[in-house]
Amino acid sequence: MTATVERHEFQAEVQQVLELLVHSLYSHKDIFLRELISNASDALDKFRFAGLTDPKLRTDEELHIRITRDTEERTLAVSDNGIGMNRAELIENLGTIAHSGSTHFLRALQKSKDEQGSLDLIGQFGVGFYSSFMVADKVTVLSRRAGEEKAYKWESTGTGEYTVEESERTGNGTTVMLHLRPVDEEDGLQDYAAEWVIKGIVKHHSDFVAHPIKMEVEREETPRDEEGKPREGAAPEKVVTDETLNSMQAIWTRAKEDVTEEEYQEFYKHITHDWSNPLSHLSIRMEGAVEARALLYIPSQAPIDLYHHEISYRGLQLFIKRVFIMDECKDLMPPHLRFIKGVVDSDDLSLNVSREILQQDRKIGAIRKFLVKKVMEELARLQKHETKTYRDFWKHFGPAMKEGFLSMDQKHEPLLDLLLCHSTRNAEEMTALADYVVRMPDGQDAIYYLTSPTIDAARQSPHLEVFQKKGYEVLLFTDRVDEVWLPNAPAFQEKQWRSVGQGSVDLGTEEEQKEASTALETQTRDFKDLTTLFQELLADDIKEVRPTNRLTSSPACLVGEPLDMSPQMTEILRQMGQDVPKVKRILEVNPAHPILQKLQARFEKDERDPVVREFAELLYGQALLAEGSQPNDPAGFGKKLADVLQRGL
Repeated sequence: MTATVERHEFQAEVQQVLELLVHSLYSHKDIFLRELISNASDALDKFRFAGLTDPKLRTDEELHIRITRDTEERTLAVSDNGIGMNRAELIENLGTIAHSGSTHFLRALQKSKDEQGSLDLIGQFGVGFYSSFMVADKVTVLSRRAGEEKAYKWESTGTGEYTVEESERTGNGTTVMLHLRPVDEEDGLQDYAAEWVIKGIVKHHSDFVAHPIKMEVEREETPRDEEGKPREGAAPEKVVTDETLNSMQAIWTRAKEDVTEEEYQEFYKHITHDWSNPLSHLSIRMEGAVEARALLYIPSQAPIDLYHHEISYRGLQLFIKRVFIMDECKDLMPPHLRFIKGVVDSDDLSLNVSREILQQDRKIGAIRKFLVKKVMEELARLQKHETKTYRDFWKHFGPAMKEGFLSMDQKHEPLLDLLLCHSTRNAEEMTALADYVVRMPDGQDAIYYLTSPTIDAARQSPHLEVFQKKGYEVLLFTDRVDEVWLPNAPAFQEKQWRSVGQGSVDLGTEEEQKEASTALETQTRDFKDLTTLFQELLADDIKEVRPTNRLTSSPACLVGEPLDMSPQMTEILRQMGQDVPKVKRILEVNPAHPILQKLQARFEKDERDPVVREFAELLYGQALLAEGSQPNDPAGFGKKLADVLQRGL
């Protein structure tokens, strides 16, 4: 058959990625075989599921994975009789590296200093297939899509391009042929055509794969007589037998005490293609009206696309009676726990199931509720008994967890117990809400918080000054989701939430509050004419100018009314393309600050003093900068500031 060979170039950074894969990883090159076996296992699962709904794809042939090695030609092939790929799928799946962002992957891998770091990054970006180029100088993929007649061959040497041509293959499935590099033990390259090497890798990494992994195995046997005894003087003969290398035991069906920690970790890597070890795992058995088994994992680090909802929400693998049904069952876990990985197996669901039926199935709802309860219990255990581990978990997954506060059907109390926040008390460690409440001074009736674009901007915010002076701890939030859930945050231990950047400030005992209120009334009266002038000059941007008792060292700050939208929330909506009406805020000035006192003196001397008018805009611009915002006219603000500095010199 004469076939047309199509030559394609890889996606932009592929060559650079391949070079890093080949030269940056040294002692973990065995991983390539696990990745190829995992891909083959996925293809077999998809083919079996397709046969449930399409009678034409049903087969009596045993679904299996076969490893073929050739010591003379130095080749190693991994084959399956699964779903296969057509021409378009070969180009899409093998011609593009790291769908979640190859540029980000490159930067992260180049910054990685240690070997394990490189492995973890590869797991995040899903480039496991390309680990083949660590051990091979050429990779050939022959595939035929189930239900189609044509087969196609994909081939590349990893030098920036690949070819695709029509070919022939008996039956559906895929064969990945590796043309192995020379053995180099110093560089971690074993003899991957050797039988004992292959058997060891499969036993270590892929023993639990649900499909048989077969390979022809050679051994020497002495011929035997009719009674089955070895014949005397007979020379040993080579015998080739077909051997299954893995036990194929579904790990979630085994008793916990029969599964080693290493087996749990390898199974996690098999189903997720994440090369780092999980943070924790849960072996769960649900009994009662609905019965199910589950093996769930909490990852140790967030994948790069966790917060890209359109591509990140993959869900759990669903099995029914040990038959694979779907790879992305989103209905088994709520969106804020989308990072949980694992498998769920139930005998109580119908094999002939669709996604639409699942959404209406009460049994799925019961399983989901039970799984969520177990995950939350495990997270609570980590928080209580493995504090450092839990802090690392929150660093990676905290923003996703806080999305649970946006759900109407989610119980918020357990989430509030798990919440960790930065605070003004300790710059190094985050705090739990329960610990914050314990430290609250007598008379404090609210949980004080501040939102800001960055933690540094939050810690330096003028809104905190009076709270720090009087010894009140304030929680600091910097995630985008905080702007959405905090304004409607549920009470915690009967304590309501209160933003320190909105409304007025009433701290201390009743007597202290009364004294502060009296002093503020006097200052408001004394500075009335000056603040009225400022309000007229800044009328386009603010709704009011007033003296405040919340500042101790800053001359001014901006605050909102209790129900006003924060500037950070306004910016988020604008970035989403929303037409957001302008929210005018309140400029609060510190009458005890030298700048205000000198401005007041100049104003009393000459109400038309241009310096007073100039300082109105400067104070407003300074207040914007202090909260992490930007003046409306940065160039104009800079020029006014330069003029003032020049006059001062």
